Amino acid sequence: MNALDRDLLEAAAHGETDAVRAALDGGAAVDTRDEHRRTPLLLAALGDHVPAAGVLVAAGADPNAQDDRYDSPWLVTGVTGSVAMMRALLPAGPDLTVTNRFGGTSLIPAAERGHVGYVRAVLRETDTDVDHVNRLGWTALLEAVILGDGGRAHQEIVELLITAGATPGLPDKHGVTALGHAVRRGYLEITDLLKAIR
Repeated sequence: MNALDRDLLEAAAHGETDAVRAALDGGAAVDTRDEHRRTPLLLAALGDHVPAAGVLVAAGADPNAQDDRYDSPWLVTGVTGSVAMMRALLPAGPDLTVTNRFGGTSLIPAAERGHVGYVRAVLRETDTDVDHVNRLGWTALLEAVILGDGGRAHQEIVELLITAGATPGLPDKHGVTALGHAVRRGYLEITDLLKAIR
């Protein structure tokens, strides 16, 4: 790796927008990789450095480039829940079918982590598959119930997913539906939401 590429990776990781621009202007490779195969755009996304990401996107950075953990710039927006970063990456044309190491799309970790704003935005502004099933056999709806805490954020996410057309009766690998999990966990509000649409 040459010095310019190294400078670009470091600048992206720290959100130093001017330094990102200078490295690119100097000839750094926009999709250079570090020792974990992370690109500058992935490092910017991980740090939620939106202006730096915008410069990289404008320079043609790949929003789908995956590292050695199968994370990509687009996929990590679902983990961080950054709506601003999600929107910064949309002009790059992210592939919504690329999956993380668990076989999930960006919607699934966002639903699990209670990122209401992100779930709302990604459902409204993209055509992401609301019923995508990951390697664990879970959809975003199942993950919101199974790994969520049943609180207001997860209630709202369940409502958003249902409104977006999620299939409430899709069971997990053991045949248990989101409603079944909600009942088992004593999530009364989510149980009521799911019963209302059966």
